[in-house]
Amino acid sequence: MQTQIMSIFEKARELAIIQSSAGVLGWDQETYLPAAAHEHRANQLAWLSSRAHELATSDAWRHDLESAEASDPGNDPKHTANLRELRREFDRSTKLSVELIARDSVASSLAKHAWASARERSDFSSFAPHLQTLLELAREKADLWGYTGEPYDALLEGFERGTSTAAVASLFDAMRPAARTIAARAVERSASLAPILPPGPYPVAAQQDFNARVAESIGFDFQAGRIDTTNHPFCTTLGPHDVRLTTRYMESDFTSSLFGVLHEAGHGLYEQGLPGADYGLPSGSPLSLGIHESQSRLWENHVGRSRAFWEKWYPVAQECFPQLASFPLGSFLNFLWRAEFSPIRVEADEATYDLHILLRFNIERRMLNGDLKVADVPGAWNDGFRELFGFAPEDDRHGCLQDIHWGMGGLGYFPTYTLGNINAAQLFAAAQNDPAVASGIQSASYLPLLDWLRKSIHAHGGTLDPADLMRQATGSPPTTTAYLAHLESRYL
Repeated sequence: MQTQIMSIFEKARELAIIQSSAGVLGWDQETYLPAAAHEHRANQLAWLSSRAHELATSDAWRHDLESAEASDPGNDPKHTANLRELRREFDRSTKLSVELIARDSVASSLAKHAWASARERSDFSSFAPHLQTLLELAREKADLWGYTGEPYDALLEGFERGTSTAAVASLFDAMRPAARTIAARAVERSASLAPILPPGPYPVAAQQDFNARVAESIGFDFQAGRIDTTNHPFCTTLGPHDVRLTTRYMESDFTSSLFGVLHEAGHGLYEQGLPGADYGLPSGSPLSLGIHESQSRLWENHVGRSRAFWEKWYPVAQECFPQLASFPLGSFLNFLWRAEFSPIRVEADEATYDLHILLRFNIERRMLNGDLKVADVPGAWNDGFRELFGFAPEDDRHGCLQDIHWGMGGLGYFPTYTLGNINAAQLFAAAQNDPAVASGIQSASYLPLLDWLRKSIHAHGGTLDPADLMRQATGSPPTTTAYLAHLESRYL
């Protein structure tokens, strides 16, 4: 029995080595790769993704998986959960051919490069052919995977398993009126306060030092990670002790890079907290994007934007950035808690953020269902944005070209951000039922909170469905109650 199970586990670890090698190349592509090298990098990534797919869908893999399943006595819950999830992944992977995987990899690599260029020039038309190709690939994959309601279901399953487009739409539709009301009232209230950060420059080197100190204080291990610079902040894991964070810097506002780091450090803490001995297995892997995003949102918003956090860290910030010396903490907090209708998602405040996701979710569904042509995306974007925010972006760079996700082929990804917001609020509220956590939060000492998350979320890896993990950690499946209460408390 043990031999058969270990055989498939070893194959899963081998697959993880290939995927992490591709991850190194992908990280380099987003940080240091010369512009002229993108075509060759696309070929490298396509080759690795093809080899990984061949291994994960091979007859040898199928044989070892079936042998392990047949011999599993069911007395080790973790083994059984790993086999169940390996089966789920195998059944999904075998529906896609190696040729399709290679086409998809090349298309997304070239599209990311085209997106960056199009975004810089605010020229959607130059990116449109790439988006059309990725959209056709997404439909092709959805048809092969199968779906019950609409093509979007098949894509969403890859990011947030166990849910459906209809379920997400129902959740979003239910919170939409409250989200719009909170956003409008928060923007109005903030306008009356008119908080403005003292002018820069806030030197990049000083930002880097401050950001690193904050990240280390909440538990990020720099012996197993680092922070680099890129156009679009992200976190990627290249191995069990190699977690890379990235952010971007504005010398006019040090908080932009800081909250980028806090957000990505939340992702990184999750990755660093997964069981390292299980690397390559579901039990050593993150569960879903909605859970992953809950970790980043929790640290960025519930911790990093709190009064207790800044009562500790504002004096340090004033040392790093002397222009803050005559700017009172209360004024700074009003600046942090300001709400405004911004065209840029990654710079949006909590009160208005989810409106950005509602817009993207609607456009993606329409594209997948064939109700919206790629050429009409800028117009649909501007119309939808005007409805939610009251104005249209000034150009495509500030509108439909601002996010990298479509260039990565990440259709179905965006809903997980709002799911993450919902989960983050629910987890943060539940964690404070532990007196040590509650006391630590009040004194801006966050290791008890990290320890609670390690035990309640990180330690389980990918062995439970998201709703079951949330139920186990908080006592109920995801609801909007804690999240809307948080927004009302902070902004109204």
